[in-house]
Amino acid sequence: MRHEIRISGRLIGASAPPFVIAEMSGNHNQSLKRALEIVDEAAKTGAHALKIQTYTPDTMTLDLDVREFHIDDPKSLWAGSSLFKLYEKAQTPYEWHQAIFQRARHHGMIPFSTPFDAGAVDFLEELGVSCYKIASFENTDLDLIRRVSATKKPVIISTGMASISELGDTVNAARDAGCEDLILLKCTSTYPATPENSNLLTIPHMRELFDCEVGLSDHTLGVGVSVASVALGATVIEKHFTLNRADGGVDSVFSMEPSEMKQLIVETERAWAALGRVSYGPIKDELKSLQFRRTLYVTKNLKSGDVLTKDNVRAIRPGKGLPIKYLPIVIGKKINQDIEIGTPLSWKLFG
Repeated sequence: MRHEIRISGRLIGASAPPFVIAEMSGNHNQSLKRALEIVDEAAKTGAHALKIQTYTPDTMTLDLDVREFHIDDPKSLWAGSSLFKLYEKAQTPYEWHQAIFQRARHHGMIPFSTPFDAGAVDFLEELGVSCYKIASFENTDLDLIRRVSATKKPVIISTGMASISELGDTVNAARDAGCEDLILLKCTSTYPATPENSNLLTIPHMRELFDCEVGLSDHTLGVGVSVASVALGATVIEKHFTLNRADGGVDSVFSMEPSEMKQLIVETERAWAALGRVSYGPIKDELKSLQFRRTLYVTKNLKSGDVLTKDNVRAIRPGKGLPIKYLPIVIGKKINQDIEIGTPLSWKLFG
């Protein structure tokens, strides 16, 4: 049975609006000033958390530009670069972390990061992060998962590319190492992703299968996919965030601008509020509308003893008469008094 999860006091779950994470990634474009501006603008949108990534090129790969170390896919956003050069460009320097976290906390946001090795976890522990994120490409790195889980802090894991078997290993490793607050994010590891490849119906299945909170790491353009995910039970939404896509950057193409992030937060909260509960019959706010239902009315002036027919009884608005379902029963009945046109039909008029 899932229990209540809180990150820095903020409730994560079906009884709270979606927890929205603004992912800076490499959109700082190698400028601390721009990084801090991103934090400021993310805070203005109402995003609840600000996430960065903690690594160096050397902890990610080798400084080679040959064979598989070179990105030669012409469709890739990063075609023509080596992996090392890409990570060199996209990294958030360790010496920036404290300033970024302080700025986020100043705005009331929750700052945290995605570590890519044990040393990064040690560094982030010194900065007092409230939770950890594991990227899709590391969701099979069980040693890293055990390391973050051992901190006893909430762990958010993106599930891109992972099979059910692999996710089973991931979840077991996290829980065996001490993770009690686990959140899985449905993720499609393409950049950008398409709605057709999002497969959001996995969200409720994943929640039941692994008995944990489930959200969405969304690489699609726009807000539609994220809103749809909330309707399927997503309680966390992560989106890459930038000041302006026109400024460029390693992740700019699939990142949200401030106005879009504001819209995302408004619309996902609306989607969450609309879920409500299983409900039939008129709610309190609908009671006044009952008067506009069609019901049975006398449509001609009648004398006592006249017989009701389809020529003098009709189902019309408003709703003061007998329900429509009684029309076959009242047809052929004699009335016991004079009735004016526009009189709502009632049982006291018979017999």
